[in-house]
Amino acid sequence: MSLAAAAFGRSAPRREGSAARRAEALAGRLPPLMVAAERVAATVAQGVHGRRRVGQGESFWQFRPFVQGDAITRIDWRQSAKSDRNFIRETEWEAAQTVCLWRSGDASMRWRSRAAVVEKAARAELLLLALAALLLRGGERVRLITGSSGNAAGITAGRAALERVAEALARAAPDAALPPDNALPRHARIVLFGDFLTPLPEIRTTVGRLAAVPLAGHLVQVLDPAEALLPYAGRIRFEGVAREFEALIPRVEGVRAEYARRLAAQQQGLADICAAAGFGFSIHRTDAPPEAALLALYMALTVR
Repeated sequence: MSLAAAAFGRSAPRREGSAARRAEALAGRLPPLMVAAERVAATVAQGVHGRRRVGQGESFWQFRPFVQGDAITRIDWRQSAKSDRNFIRETEWEAAQTVCLWRSGDASMRWRSRAAVVEKAARAELLLLALAALLLRGGERVRLITGSSGNAAGITAGRAALERVAEALARAAPDAALPPDNALPRHARIVLFGDFLTPLPEIRTTVGRLAAVPLAGHLVQVLDPAEALLPYAGRIRFEGVAREFEALIPRVEGVRAEYARRLAAQQQGLADICAAAGFGFSIHRTDAPPEAALLALYMALTVR
């Protein structure tokens, strides 16, 4: 088992030859993965109503009272004539945005405790595809960030778009702890899924590089419940998923407080890095339903 990547001090080394096997395994389960992603997206879609944000467009959204600072030319005189107040006619935002998506393929993402039903990697892939499905339903453009320059093309709508994102996900080399330095469209949005247990200076450098593009973004830390709680007791031997370290702890309950302190410090550090870059940050455990995480993430991306 993994002691959360050696208490957040190291990232797992690359495992040569595993990328092709991982891609084959993911490709083999793409149909059920897409079904699950679309089911989660459909559940969340019931709680949202399109983009529903004010902006340039032709579709009527709402009337609101005229306030000081509004241009007089924006007053809807027909609606205002029905009362003793002046009203502004607002239209709904219709300009599609590009959302770039990435998930970590680090070896630590392939660890699962007995308390979890899925690996962190599987949950990250489900959330990524479900978010892509939800965004595509709303008319947004989606681009998958991979380890090569061949990013998935953004397509505005349709099941074929989600299939292309899923196929690109299957082909992507799944061995990176942080996203590569690919060329990304300016003023797009980016969502990163991973456990983010690598050293904070490395994450700060990556987020700073993305913010400088400039991009607006959101980090989703995906953790196994055992990583969050360290529920073990007694004498336990911890091993890295790639067998890069080993630790025999005679009494795990004796280190639980220090472990919790380090995890809290890592998460606070992630939150501070994101806040400084104007990014959002959230935490998702694999024993929690994906729908709640997806709804919160979608609302964070679409509310301006």
